[in-house]
Amino acid sequence: MKAHEIRELKKEELVKRIAEEEKNIIDLRFANELKQLTNTAKLKSAKTDMARMKTILKELEAKENKSAGTKEGVTV
Repeated sequence: MKAHEIRELKKEELVKRIAEEEKNIIDLRFANELKQLTNTAKLKSAKTDMARMKTILKELEAKENKSAGTKEGVTV
C-alpha cells in the first residue's frame, strides 16, 4: 500500500489492517521456512507495508494527543 492510501483509512480500520498484516507475515515466514514460498519478495513487501502502517498510526496518535493537550489548555 502507498502512504497516501494508508492515510485515508480511519484509525480503527488501520489497526485492523495491521493485525491482518501481522498474521500474513507469520504465514509468509512459515511458508518460507518450509520452502513453499516461491516469491520471497512478498515477505519484505509485507514487512515494509506493516512498518508503514504502524508509522502512520503513531503519527495519528501523536496528532490526537497534541490536539487533546492543547484543548485542555496544556501546552505540549
